Amino acid sequence: MNTWKDAVTLGRVRFVVQILMFIFLVYGGTVIGHYAADKISGELPALSCAYDKQNASYCVLIPTQHQLHHRVGEALVQMQQFSFKVLLPLFFTFLSFYLFFVFLNKMFCGWICPLGTFQEMLYKLGRGIRLENRYAITPAQTYFVRPVKWLILVFLVFLLPLLAGLGVTAPATGDAFCQVCPSRMLTTLATGDFEQFTINQATLGDWIFSAIRAALFGIIVVTALTLRQPFCRICPLLAFNALFQRLSPMRLVKHPHEKCEKCGICHKACPMDIHEIWHESGSKAFHDDCTLCGRCAEFCPDDKVIQIKFGPLALFSSAREYYKRRIKGEKPEGYPVAKKLKAIPIKVEKS
Repeated sequence: MNTWKDAVTLGRVRFVVQILMFIFLVYGGTVIGHYAADKISGELPALSCAYDKQNASYCVLIPTQHQLHHRVGEALVQMQQFSFKVLLPLFFTFLSFYLFFVFLNKMFCGWICPLGTFQEMLYKLGRGIRLENRYAITPAQTYFVRPVKWLILVFLVFLLPLLAGLGVTAPATGDAFCQVCPSRMLTTLATGDFEQFTINQATLGDWIFSAIRAALFGIIVVTALTLRQPFCRICPLLAFNALFQRLSPMRLVKHPHEKCEKCGICHKACPMDIHEIWHESGSKAFHDDCTLCGRCAEFCPDDKVIQIKFGPLALFSSAREYYKRRIKGEKPEGYPVAKKLKAIPIKVEKS
């Protein structure tokens, strides 16, 4: 007989939080008002888009780009009132970002981000119609993709907006990442706004950006049906959050265990295919790609090996009994359970 313990799992709690936050971030502006959405909560560490006219918040990347474009670049040209026009606003942007971020760390990616929730729902749909990816992503492929998010952060979020402010590039590059961000299309579409799906022909730059945005959104929709979290792997906000992750008391911890490296379930359960968690312990086990979704802790079959902690407090710990209940409802993305899972050979360089 099923008990409430069988029904209440970390994964189901996370899914409820994701749906509630999706509704709030996409439509919540109609409740809290435009002023609060625009002025108070404009530095949320999740891809909630400012182009959504009903949103309750928007991510830190758009004020960062706008300040680099309209304040840093212009102030460097004028070299007047630099501290008041640039440093003070930029300081408050990052301060409010950190106040949000310090409590949840990159759980904003794994629990709150609307685009992340959308991708997970698409993958569930793909599994339902048997489209799930039957081939694991290799470590070599993972290594190849990982630098992309940092390149996007540097060039689209920081460099191009700054160059636009200096007058070097076109004004359209003032918020270069927002011009191509797929969340811009998702959240506006969810409110019935189709404006972002049109190709802007005002300038050549606008035309190129809108075409890239539409193509990228289409690729993500198709890819997410067969691959877990495709855009998260190249998301600059994940890289931006990684800059601050060491400062947050919220973290994942993996303790050394004699059975580790034998089952590999934590790696299989990870939606970001972080293979280090299988072979490493301590801080090395969790790469910058980790979104703190907690699936590795859910599916670890041994007691207290992987934990979600806030400072010294363990909020969730892997447990044998929990694992047994969990796999009754869902195996980690269709892979075999621990006793049947064969190890996948991964070359690990020894330092």
